[in-house]
This record gives sequence, C-alpha cells and structure tokens, in this order.
Amino acid sequence: MKREIPQYKLDERYHSIHRTSEPAPAFGYHQLEASLRIKDFELYSSVGLTSSMGPLRSEFYRIGLTLRGSCDVQLGLEHYTHQPGTVNCTYPNQIFSKSNISKDIFGYYLMFNPTFLEPLVAAGEIADEFPFFNYSGVPFFQVSPSAVRQIETLLLSINRELQAHKPEKETAIRLYLHLALLELKRSYQEQQLGSYSGVPEATALVMKFRKLVGQHYLEWQQVADYARLLYVTPNHLNRTVKEVTGRTASAHIAEMILLEAKSLLQYTDLPVAEIAWRLQFSEPSSFHRFFKKGTGKTPLEYKNA
Repeated sequence: MKREIPQYKLDERYHSIHRTSEPAPAFGYHQLEASLRIKDFELYSSVGLTSSMGPLRSEFYRIGLTLRGSCDVQLGLEHYTHQPGTVNCTYPNQIFSKSNISKDIFGYYLMFNPTFLEPLVAAGEIADEFPFFNYSGVPFFQVSPSAVRQIETLLLSINRELQAHKPEKETAIRLYLHLALLELKRSYQEQQLGSYSGVPEATALVMKFRKLVGQHYLEWQQVADYARLLYVTPNHLNRTVKEVTGRTASAHIAEMILLEAKSLLQYTDLPVAEIAWRLQFSEPSSFHRFFKKGTGKTPLEYKNA
C-alpha cells in the first residue's frame, strides 16, 4: 500500500500549512529575504503559527521548544501537551498533528533536511546519534531551565547568522544546530528517557506495541502481526493492552488508520472510494461506517468541513 498522506518538504507549499498570513515580527525565515536563505534549514518563532495543523507527514526533522503557553500534539498514537520547557522532536515520515494552541504561546521551532548536518552527522545516522529522533525513543520531554536558556541562546545565534551576509554562515548554523542537539541529548540521557527499566512489564509491552503501530499500521492491521513482533500471543497482547489502556489492541490500530483517513480526506483530492481501497477496506460502505463511528461524521462531511 502506498503512503498517500502528503509528505511536505521545506518549501512554500508547507509554509502555508504552518504559518498564517497575519503580520508577525521578523525572525528566522519569517520575512527573511531570499538572498539570505540557506538550503535545507528553516527557523521560526511561534508568532504567526497556525492554530492547528495535521494530521500530516514531512520529509524533514523538526524541533520545537516552548517557553510559555501550551498546545496539544499527537505523534503517532502518543498524545502530549506542550508546556514551558517542553521540547518535541519529529522525524521524517512520522504522522503528527497540533491543536488547542493557546493565545499566549511562545517558543521557537526549526526544521532541517536529513542531509543538512553532513558532514557532522551522516543522514542515515541521525536517529542513532540522537535517540529522540528514533521511533523507539521519547520524542517529547522536559528540559531544565538552564538547558532552556542554553538552547534559546543557540537559536538566537542561528537567527543572527541568518539575518546577516557573512561568509560560511551555513557552516556556522550547522555547528550551532549540532550544539543544540547535543544539549538535548545530554538532557535526554540524564533523565534516562527511552529506557524500560523500572517500568512495569505490562506497561512496557503496551508502550512497545503503540510505537510499532505508529510505524507499521499501513502494512499490518491485525493484532496477530504485532503479537508476533513482540513475541507474545495475540490473546496476551490484547488482554494486556485492554488492562493498561482500557481499549483493545484493535482500537489502537484503528486510531492510526483513522488518522490516515482524516489526512487523505483533508489534504488530497482522492475520491472516498479510492481512500477506502487504499486503507484496505473491502468496500466503501465499510469505510463509511468505520469513519462515522470514529468521528461522528461521514467521510464527505469531514472533507467538506
């Protein structure tokens, strides 16, 4: 099956998705003249950010740092809330969405293509070097006030480089970004994030299951597929997921399929019947019932809204 949710690139098409047309102070790439822009990297403040976004995918890495205010973020099956001192990190092809962005929110976010960090870090090694970019890691975490100040200082340094005509500015920005990533990695490791040690066995199994679903839901849509990957029986997996979350394993898989359906309806012109086929429904009526059960709307009502 093809992954049909649009994978946005760092270009004008994506700019209209995450930025409003309202006036906002010049910062980073906002109001940056074309001659000062560099390839494969963008930086913004949250001023001018759209009120909601997604579900969608991108072809680049993204880091967001919140200094005040809040917003809700969904990464795959995981739901998070941005608060002051929160960092979120998304990686290419990860499905994500944002909503409930408070009026007082302020922070920064940057985006870069996998090749931008070369030659410091090879594109294929970023997820190994920085575990918060790995599908098995923790993409959303708090950092200390001192780390917040350090990261903000580095982002402001990047902004100064962007705004000026200086030799080797791209090299300087790449080095500042690498330092910011190292600061995040230190905080991540100090908190021992991503480790299942000390986590109850049942909870650890559910955490692994949800991450696998977020990665493979278009390929595998049966509980037995994930049970095999986790070396447990389907009955044991379903029972454990239900005990920990109150929902069946199948319900979690259905949630990811529903996210895919929402994005296909919202961001493409595909007919509903075509979407139903791509999501492995035997007939459009089955997809219609599935979608209305999950959203309270028919696919066409959702698309038109």
